Amino acid sequence: YFGVDFTQDAVAGSGLTMMAGIKTLDTSIIGAIIISGIVTALHNRLFDKKLPVFLGIFQGTSYVVIIAFLVMIPCAWLTLLGWPKVQMGIESLQAFLRSAGALGVWVYTFLERILIPTGLHHFIYGQFIFGPAAVEGGIQMYWAQHLQEFSLSAEPLKSLFPEGGFALHGNSKIFGAVGISLAMYFTAAPENRVKVAGLLIPATLTAMLVGITEPLEFTFLFISPLLFAVHAVLAASMSTVMYLFGVVGNMGGGLIDQVLPQNWIPMFSNHADMMLTQIAIGLCFTLLYFVVFRT
Repeated sequence: YFGVDFTQDAVAGSGLTMMAGIKTLDTSIIGAIIISGIVTALHNRLFDKKLPVFLGIFQGTSYVVIIAFLVMIPCAWLTLLGWPKVQMGIESLQAFLRSAGALGVWVYTFLERILIPTGLHHFIYGQFIFGPAAVEGGIQMYWAQHLQEFSLSAEPLKSLFPEGGFALHGNSKIFGAVGISLAMYFTAAPENRVKVAGLLIPATLTAMLVGITEPLEFTFLFISPLLFAVHAVLAASMSTVMYLFGVVGNMGGGLIDQVLPQNWIPMFSNHADMMLTQIAIGLCFTLLYFVVFRT
């Protein structure tokens, strides 16, 4: 029914999951957000509603629960009608990204950056890094399981693990953050540069070291949304250029949590040339970021 095969097991990629021992559609966090929004709206509207005296025991929270249960019945029906189509759309997007080579890397990285203000970027990278969209078990787990094998091999990493192109988005957090910060510092009036540096230095270090970019990106996002879109384009282009030059790995975070311990240190002995290529391209994009943001 509804275009869903409920006879299959509720495993990753099936579109199904187990909730309280019941097989159901896997709406992931989107379903939780929608339900919590509906229940919150019902609570705010009905919590203080006065009921007749003989129904007083149901007043307050109990009344909200009863009404919410009734409301969820048509919501569940609508979900069954619409969510499988959403799942098919997500699967089609993932299939396109996997099969499109460098273009797929560009689109993936662009979506991962441009959706940050909405929080929806988790739906892009989560299925690749932690889910089965690229490899079974996710890039994070697959890379960790094969880390020793990759580090000992003299073959190019791109031929060993081409899926690693979907984990290059951390490079914008390292190289791009530096260019953005320098541009903002030198654009500031000379008398304000000390104050600006006090804001930019911790934000830049946070982005570079642990891959958390919001403190830096949100300094200009609301002032110039178009500049944030340019940032997403530059980040996607950086990952794509690196991928075309043979750079792959598990580099979705910052220097100390992923790039150094999971890539540069273990891979240096047999893949130093790839790392030098990565750094060279990254520094070129640092300069490009600086010029674009300064302009």
